[in-house]
Amino acid sequence: MDMSNPAIDATADPPEPSAPAAAVEELIGERDRLLAEKNDLNDRLLRRQADFDNFRRRAEREKADVLEYANTETVRALLPILDDFERALKVESADKEYVRGMELIYTRLGESLKKLGLEPIISKDQNFDPHVHHAVEMVETQDVPDHTILEEYQRGYNFKGRLLRPAMVKVAVAKK
Repeated sequence: MDMSNPAIDATADPPEPSAPAAAVEELIGERDRLLAEKNDLNDRLLRRQADFDNFRRRAEREKADVLEYANTETVRALLPILDDFERALKVESADKEYVRGMELIYTRLGESLKKLGLEPIISKDQNFDPHVHHAVEMVETQDVPDHTILEEYQRGYNFKGRLLRPAMVKVAVAKK
């Protein structure tokens, strides 16, 4: 065997298989890119599902609120009628049967509205609360503690736990 042929030189390094290594690196890069894209798409899918679930729950809650408080405006429209009955019952009348009939109608209307969720706000002799009372008059006095409600001009109401109409009141203020 003639060792002088450079093509068959045993001491020379074998040729590097650069083409297969580059292909492997390219495939690894492609795999990593596709894996990152898959993870991104899964993350976006999970976020969309969470957004949709939140939207669905919010829509159901809003629907329940609408159903719960659908009568609010109807009850609010009936409050002046209750006020009129209260004013009419304060007036003295010679016809006792007429007064008795008015009382019955007022009681039935009040009971029906109470079943729907209407609750009167008790104001007289209570401490003034700006969240449920509307002060229309303030009187300086030392007869009662400061910010005590002296008189109720118009009754306030809650409807199913929410303020429907604040009470219009006269409030005591301490003399200075």
